[in-house]
Amino acid sequence: MMTNKQRIVITGMGLVTPLGVGVESVWQRLIKGESGIRTIKQPWVEGLKTQIAGLVPSHLEQANGFNANDYLSDKQQKRVDLFTLYALAATEQALAQANWQPQTHAEQVSCATIIGTGIGGLPTITHAQKVLQQRGARRVSPFTVPAFLANLAAGNVSIEQGFKGPIGTPVTACAAGIQAIGDAMRLIRSEEAKIAIAGGTEACIDPLALAGFGALKALSTDNESPQTASKPFDQQRRGFVMGEGAGLVVIESLAHAQARGATPLVEIVGYGTSGDAYHLTSGPENGEGAARAIQTALAMADIKPAQIGYINAHATSTPVGDLAEINALRRVFGDHLPNIPISSTKSATGHLLGAAGGVAAVFSAKVLLENVLPATLNLHEIDQQMQDLDLIALQPRAKKVQYVLCNGFGFGGVNAALILRRMG
Repeated sequence: MMTNKQRIVITGMGLVTPLGVGVESVWQRLIKGESGIRTIKQPWVEGLKTQIAGLVPSHLEQANGFNANDYLSDKQQKRVDLFTLYALAATEQALAQANWQPQTHAEQVSCATIIGTGIGGLPTITHAQKVLQQRGARRVSPFTVPAFLANLAAGNVSIEQGFKGPIGTPVTACAAGIQAIGDAMRLIRSEEAKIAIAGGTEACIDPLALAGFGALKALSTDNESPQTASKPFDQQRRGFVMGEGAGLVVIESLAHAQARGATPLVEIVGYGTSGDAYHLTSGPENGEGAARAIQTALAMADIKPAQIGYINAHATSTPVGDLAEINALRRVFGDHLPNIPISSTKSATGHLLGAAGGVAAVFSAKVLLENVLPATLNLHEIDQQMQDLDLIALQPRAKKVQYVLCNGFGFGGVNAALILRRMG
């Protein structure tokens, strides 16, 4: 049995998503079945096949929207990319809920900062390239490189909060957010850190990103109906919708949380990661690699597959990816899989790439805290190969579960799985 120093708990959470800013308000919109996907109203979308995205709303658009001035001054904002701003915002929320701010040098060096991303500051790169071409090298900002580097979200959070412990940035495509939480777990269990901010951030809704993913035929082109474009598991799904935002959690050992009087929200009991060694952009249809990551997480949690009460699927709404994940789940759960409720919250937010796992981890924690399972939106015609499964179509469901599995898979064949448990 693990000691309280080995048990890892979440004590704070923060969200910036296409559904807005703040865990509670985002959660309420999610379980009401609202969508954060909309038309991109920028002149640069002209000529692109995909003109929709899961955009983070501004505070001028809705009450729980994002206001960069809440986190940095105008001058400071010019020195960072948007993915860093989102990370700073989610960090502030998570630390406030955890009631944690290091006061001494010893506390500072005990804090790890592990924030993953899939792409980093791509809009900064594309803007700098335009400046270089149109105005010359002397007009390129000296903050270009410090803004676009993938580790600068973690770097800025570390500097802003005074966290002097281990710092890291998994850049593992769409598994980055979950891998960041897994890496932070390991640092705490090895006693290299006592507490960590971990998760993922992304902000690359940019013409180059949309054109690039579009060239792979990975994106939905359902521009006429943005809110129904993301339809995981549906027979008519045609691609994912790109989203942006951040999902971060404060994690620490149960002993550390108890010693400082913090309230543990949920426990992280399992983590697994693996490689497909198969293809650059897709996993094997049989889901073998993803299944190994899930099995590793189950082994760490020391539970049987049938004990999982809900699965927050990676399912992005691509024909190949959704099927491969279901096949992975069949390998792990066998004949019991039809008894486990499964849904994809990407139907409401779009796919946040490197931030997806962090956001999904927060949603998974809320399932345990609120006893509600989010629906898979837009699921009207279940894929013929999935019709035996409980995919929580259209409407959320009240249900109390003990364990939640949260998946994240990415280009390059990277797989990651996280298992959360109810406290008590």
